[in-house]
Order: sequence, then C-alpha cells, then structure tokens
Amino acid sequence: MSVVGPPHEAAGDAEGSPEPEPEPRRRAPAIRPFLLTTGRVSAGGTGPPMPVEAQVVSTSAGLLALHSLTFEHQEIVAASRRPLSLAELAAGLRLHLNVVRVLVEDLRAAGHLAVHRPNAAIAQDLSVLRRVIDGLRAVPDSRDTLRDTS
Repeated sequence: MSVVGPPHEAAGDAEGSPEPEPEPRRRAPAIRPFLLTTGRVSAGGTGPPMPVEAQVVSTSAGLLALHSLTFEHQEIVAASRRPLSLAELAAGLRLHLNVVRVLVEDLRAAGHLAVHRPNAAIAQDLSVLRRVIDGLRAVPDSRDTLRDTS
C-alpha cells in the first residue's frame, strides 16, 4: 500500500520540497491621512474651514499641470473637471473630508483649482427656504397626489 500526498507536493523540486504557490494579488494598503497632508489638519488659513458644499473646479493651469502633480493631487484636479462640492469630491475619491479640505486648499493656493464658497447670507434667507419648501410640496408623490400644503 502506498501513500500519495496532495498533488502540490508531487510538483516539488528534487529534494521533495513543495513549489510555492503564487500569492494572490492584494490591494495596496491605504495611505494614512496624516501622510497625505504631511500632518496638517487644516490648510493654514486664518479663516473658517471650507464648507462641505463649496464648489471645486479645475482651472486651465491645473489641467495643464496635471501630469506633474502627485497622485492624490492629480486625482482631485482630474475629478474636478466639472464643478463638484467638497463633499462629493471626498466621497468620489474615498478620502476623508478633512484630508480633501487640506489638499484642495493647497491646490487652490497653487492656482490649480478654483473654489466657490456659498453665500451665507442667501443660505440663511427665510424667503429662499420658504420657496424650497413650497417647491418640495409641489412635487407629487408616488401616487401622483400632491403632499399636504398646510
């Protein structure tokens, strides 16, 4: 009676050691956020942090310099070819919001991005909020009936 081992043992070298199986391809580990921002938690500006609804768009200078930028900066400038909010940009790139804030501010300072902050006075205008609420109430629900208008 002979004992036969698993098939991979038979494929070994002359000394009988098994051939190593190739490792499956693994995803590279994520880079820690503090490495991307070189330890900064804000862009160094003295003003308030950039709001999540701020619109970010690439400039022509940013698009021309695209290939000379670091990987994360390239991704941000390329993704911002059309205007995106800071929150959309962070979600699309799967990066932490504060990391994107710092990197976007760096790119803005270098002239690669334009950042358009919302007008806070308009956002707090009650007549605008009333028109938004009225507009939402005018949208029919799934039964094609209007929502309560009271």
